[in-house]
Amino acid sequence: MTITTRAGARAVVFGVAAALALAGCASSDAAAEATSSEAGETAAELTPVTLQLQWLTQAQFAGYYAAQSEGFYEAAGLDVEIIPSGGDIVPQDALANGEVDYAIAWVPKVLGSIEQGAGVTNVAQIFERSATLQVAFADSGITGPEDLAGTKVGSWGYGNEWELFAGLNQAGVTDFEIVQQAFDMNAFLAGDIDAAQAMTYNEYAQLLEATNPETGELYQPEDFSLIDWNEVGTAMLQDAIWADSARLESDEDYQETTVAFIKASIQGWIFARDNAQAAADIVTAAGSTLGASHQLWMTNEVNKLIWPSTSGGIGMIDPAAWDATVEMALGTSNETGATIITAEPPASAYTNEYVEQALAELTEAGEDVTGESFTPIDVTLNAGGA
Repeated sequence: MTITTRAGARAVVFGVAAALALAGCASSDAAAEATSSEAGETAAELTPVTLQLQWLTQAQFAGYYAAQSEGFYEAAGLDVEIIPSGGDIVPQDALANGEVDYAIAWVPKVLGSIEQGAGVTNVAQIFERSATLQVAFADSGITGPEDLAGTKVGSWGYGNEWELFAGLNQAGVTDFEIVQQAFDMNAFLAGDIDAAQAMTYNEYAQLLEATNPETGELYQPEDFSLIDWNEVGTAMLQDAIWADSARLESDEDYQETTVAFIKASIQGWIFARDNAQAAADIVTAAGSTLGASHQLWMTNEVNKLIWPSTSGGIGMIDPAAWDATVEMALGTSNETGATIITAEPPASAYTNEYVEQALAELTEAGEDVTGESFTPIDVTLNAGGA
């Protein structure tokens, strides 16, 4: 007979418990290793993609950040890195040099790069409308490009000025002074510029966030007059997704990735359309330093550039709009007499092949790719955009 003492019983219990604990640890470690292994395999299965923006992190690019945050890229099998610019990076050059997989840039700027040898292709025209304005004070008498004669006209340069020059050319205005404008409205508010360049989604909002010294209140839209190049007829195509032309021709994997990237990006823009506040919050979380009301304003104004789509779906490149941009790029001269391009761009400069496939898949899945019922929201700007 074996007699077990109370102390011995405790020892047995402890031994059993220890054995179970060790078994549990081994099981937990194995589970953790399996989970880690599965995560590694999942990450390894995703195709890495780099996207070069043409400016800083802001709601101008809300759709791409939303696609990343909401998991649309991951669901498409992509691991997307979004790379901001601060003006020191030329997106189409980074793409042409093989530094990134895709880039966001304005069409007229890229047409000039293509003529200089950049092998890039517009695969999705995200912005259907231009956001560029020339802004003057309401009492200035400036309401159209013809009124810019004899005035000081602000321009950022760097390829952002071509709609302005197209308008000046069209109006036959040659007597004006171009003032190099910073990316703000300070010189305009100080009276150093008669008509300043502004984007609807950024610099124009800066004016409405500033205090009118005569009233002590924020400026109101009626304090300004706007020259809208869409209305003048000299608007050029702006934000588009550009891909590597050579890789599109020869790399089937890149072709498939391009469709997947466009599709997921469009899902991001649909999300931004239907969830403006959430999209603005996503961009802020991604590192934007803009104030909350300014960020929401920007999201709303950018949505207006996209929706509703009249070209058959977001991203479709309208041949008429493309041809108009090319014609102005060929015929518009700046203050030195130079034009953007001197010859027609190659056929590889744009294609609807990949965006058509992406739109077809989204439509089949029940997504609204035209936004015919889109209605902008009302945004109240706070002082300083806070």
